[in-house]
This record gives sequence, structure tokens and C-alpha cells, in this order.
Amino acid sequence: MAGIVAVAGSLALSGCSSKSEPSAGPSESSTAVKADKVDDIAATLPDDIKKSGKLIVGVNIPYAPNEFKDASGKIVGFDVDLMNAIASTLGLTAEYRESDFAKIIPSIQQGTYNVGMSSFTDTKERQASVDFVDYFNAGILWAQRPGSPIDPNNACGKKVAVQATTTEETDELPAKSKKCTDEGKPAIEILKFDGQDAATNAVVLGQADAMSADSPVTAYAIKQSKGKLEAAGEIFDSAPYGWPVQKGSPLAQSLQKALEHLIQSGAYKEIAGNWGVEAGMVTKPVINGGTT
Repeated sequence: MAGIVAVAGSLALSGCSSKSEPSAGPSESSTAVKADKVDDIAATLPDDIKKSGKLIVGVNIPYAPNEFKDASGKIVGFDVDLMNAIASTLGLTAEYRESDFAKIIPSIQQGTYNVGMSSFTDTKERQASVDFVDYFNAGILWAQRPGSPIDPNNACGKKVAVQATTTEETDELPAKSKKCTDEGKPAIEILKFDGQDAATNAVVLGQADAMSADSPVTAYAIKQSKGKLEAAGEIFDSAPYGWPVQKGSPLAQSLQKALEHLIQSGAYKEIAGNWGVEAGMVTKPVINGGTT
């Protein structure tokens, strides 16, 4: 998928477990953070975008809490609230166009979209095709029940829930389990679920000792659990999320300046807080900061 972890399907917590204590339902929207136009930043926009009054954004759905649809079909999420604030700062209106993930960067190169917004990991390979304005750091984060601490680096013999086909299921946990058995310790029991909601509920209900997922996904699950979950350890294997734009486009600097303004004003922190993803906030946005 878009980020470090390949996650399929809806990641909203919907209480899929058959037990009687489901986790909290998803926050399908947040209070929009007001952002006013900043004339000197808006003046840096390419003329065609400035004249259109729109920022055409290619997006792939779903990837909660970053971008997904609420019950009415409206596209919502952390990325959406942040992009709306960016557009307002630039005196524009964001117009979201759904796309297959693999088609977003080619569509930016062709000029169909001005920018992409789908939790893209900024990588050296992708930088050959587009420029990235980095706005967030994501990695892997574990969650546990309060009072039942677990060390992600020493989980031998523990049950850990994951969504099937993610990097955690295919790479992270098998490697950690092998280290356990190589040292003569019990293997990690990897509990695989079709959806992240079920994996999360397994921890809430005591069926698993912990869960491992992409850090914004875990942070969102913690926020939605209303105290039934907490972080286990810190985020690891971090890399930046970035907004892709055409290679060499001055739009990159415009987005960067707008994000710097939102960081300084406190709006960026407020938006991240609304979605429970403060742990991935950046303090200074850079262009093409990915190194892997």
C-alpha cells in the first residue's frame, strides 16, 4: 500500500470479534482546523494552479486514519484535514480524485493531478520520478493492554496480532520469532487476521498479548480504544511520508512553506492530535528527505 506497511481493506475499528466487548467505533470525522490564506506563500504557487483556484489531489482509499470514507462516503482523515489546511493557506480548494495507488505518481507526471496524498513513503526510487514534500514520519508501533507490558524486542512466547499480508506478518515478526528460537527461546505466536480491526480487538479482548501495525494505524487504534490500549515501546523502522509533485515543480516549495506555517501556527499539531498521530509529527518539513 502507500506507506511502510502494505495494508489492505478498511482499518476502522468496527468490533468484528464475536466476543461481547468490541472496541470503540471509528471517529469518522474531526473538527476542521481553520487555516487562513497567507498571501506571500500563495504568491509562490505556479501560475496555472493559482489561476485555477484548485489543488487537484490524487488519493487512494482506504488507509485509516490517514484517508478513508465516512458513513456518508465523504473522504476524511488526518491527511485530508492537513491537505485542506494546506490548500486554505495557499488560497486554494483541495479537490480529491480517487485513483489506484499505482496510477497516482504517473498521473502527477502527466499533469492530471497536482499532488498525491496516500501516505506515500518517500524513497530514493520514487524520487527519480517525482519530488516529495515530507510531512510525517511513520514506522512500526506495537500496542498492548494497560497493565500487561510487552517488549517488542523480547516477545518470545507471546501472542502478537497482525493484519495478514502486512510487513509485520511477512517480515518483522518472523524475523523476531526466528531470533527467539535461535536463542533457544519459545517462538512468537503470530495471530493473523484479515482486517486490522479484528487484530486490534484480539488485544483488547485478551486473545493476544500485543499487536503490531503501521505507526499511524496503531496510534489511531489506541486513540479509538478509549484507554483499553496503550503503546508498547517506541516507533521503529521509521521513514518519511511525503506528498509527491512533478519533478522540479515550484509547487514543492509552496507546499513546504505552507506546512512550515501550519507547524508554526500550531494547526499541524492540532490536526495530528485530532487523529491521535502526534508521534509521527515533523518539526521541519523537507523536500526529498527519504534515504532508503
